[in-house]
Amino acid sequence: MIQNRGDGAPGQVKEVTSLANPLVKDIKALSLKKFRDQQNAFMAEGLKLVIDALDLGWSIRTLVFAKSARGNPAVEKVAARTVAAGGTVLEVSEKVLTAITRRDNPQAVVGVFAQKLMPLKGISPGEGDVWVALDRVRDPGNLGTIIRTADAVGAKGVILVGETTDPFSLETVRATMGSIFAVPVAKASQEAFLAWRKGFSGLVAGTHLKGAVDYRTVDFGAQPVLLVMGNEQQGLTDELAAGCDRLLRIPQAGRADSLNLAVATGVMLFEIRRAALKLDGDSRS
Repeated sequence: MIQNRGDGAPGQVKEVTSLANPLVKDIKALSLKKFRDQQNAFMAEGLKLVIDALDLGWSIRTLVFAKSARGNPAVEKVAARTVAAGGTVLEVSEKVLTAITRRDNPQAVVGVFAQKLMPLKGISPGEGDVWVALDRVRDPGNLGTIIRTADAVGAKGVILVGETTDPFSLETVRATMGSIFAVPVAKASQEAFLAWRKGFSGLVAGTHLKGAVDYRTVDFGAQPVLLVMGNEQQGLTDELAAGCDRLLRIPQAGRADSLNLAVATGVMLFEIRRAALKLDGDSRS
């Protein structure tokens, strides 16, 4: 049942205890890409993530919080911000929150936000900028971790090339630990990406098993860098490999002949940004 705390007007807090409630059904449906695309929306769990998203200007549609969080000053403040933004606030039972998040021990706060992608044509790399392009990334954990790592090194954004996993899936958003709100994401077909790449003014570097250059020997300098990483199983397509200025390799000494995509991307990003990160670290010490 829904019991309106107030007159039920938009922005009022609604108490929801039934899994059959239409609002709950709509939010639960966001676990499926089909419905995320239809609603142009996605879920993010955790009070900190919701606050970060609001601070970064993301549009909140619905705030869901557990009854146990009632009276928490931080939750009350976020609820007020949601109402001010024209969103809906739902106070729900533990059963409803568990169903929405598909977790036995869910976070006390969940936000539903409008999706936001950066258009490829809106990317204009400047001096020292780093962008990551991912070819057909399939694993949401990998994608989320890469977005989080891109955030950590100060990369400007991530470009998804071809058919990739959804950056707004619950699993991906969880793996980003909130960085989905800080790191711009663009999507493009391989053809559109290669056409855009022709106008890229800096170094386009890809990792490849056939790469002849040790990644540690490259002077990335202050120029814009576009790092192109391949699919987990197949690596880069021939077309994307041909579109790189340099094909690099990460030497390995053990029996494994390849690295996990997120690990390899992290290794590359920290190497590309090493000089800048060192300068930043020195300035803080």
